[in-house]
Amino acid sequence: MPHIIVKLWPGKSDRQKKTLADKITRAVMDTLHYGEESISIAFEEVPATEWMEKVYDLDIRAMAATIFKKPGYTSI
Repeated sequence: MPHIIVKLWPGKSDRQKKTLADKITRAVMDTLHYGEESISIAFEEVPATEWMEKVYDLDIRAMAATIFKKPGYTSI
């Protein structure tokens, strides 16, 4: 715990995914104080042609109240 799923368009290399997973892991450890052994991260590639249906509608629009960083807005 926690398990994080990153949904993204296909085409990123395994090296890019590994780098991002490492950075997310570090951020979770630093912010939430979990040990590295408690964190898992998965990547789910969703083609751009399916993004609205499989990600935006289900995970973003329908879950808007739970989104802390919305698309198109900066959180920094």
